Amino acid sequence: MEPDFKEGDQVLVSTLNFNNLKGPKKMRDSFVGPFTIIKLIGKNAVEVKLTEEFSRKHPVFPVSLVKPYFQTEEDKFPSRKKNITPPEIVEVEDSPGPVSKIIRARKIRLNGKDQRQYLVRFKNQTADKDKWLAEDAIPDGNLHLRRFRASRRTEQSHQ
Repeated sequence: MEPDFKEGDQVLVSTLNFNNLKGPKKMRDSFVGPFTIIKLIGKNAVEVKLTEEFSRKHPVFPVSLVKPYFQTEEDKFPSRKKNITPPEIVEVEDSPGPVSKIIRARKIRLNGKDQRQYLVRFKNQTADKDKWLAEDAIPDGNLHLRRFRASRRTEQSHQ
């Protein structure tokens, strides 16, 4: 089922039949645009306002070679849930005591930046009290991180 287009909609046009584009075929864009629909020609074709670059092309395209243009991810996927709350990062003041050991490491994306976090076990605490902490939030972090990295190297060399 082809999407329903209306005048004024923004669309992308397939470059399938464009034989005057530069560069190797596999490196070209599959679609170009966005272009504004000027007029609907029946149910099977649309006339678009082409930019200067494509002014020598015929402006009427079958709907099979046209797809809707979405400006943002929210427009493209309206039902997608947005993850608004970032993962919890515990500051040093919230730490429930001295660190016993570092168990695991992970890399997460926080505010558009990659960040390494470590699963920390605290002295006299059970596993359910383990917390993911940023490297700079680990009390005596240098000592514990050196031990953790050394233990991982020895585990990998024994495999």
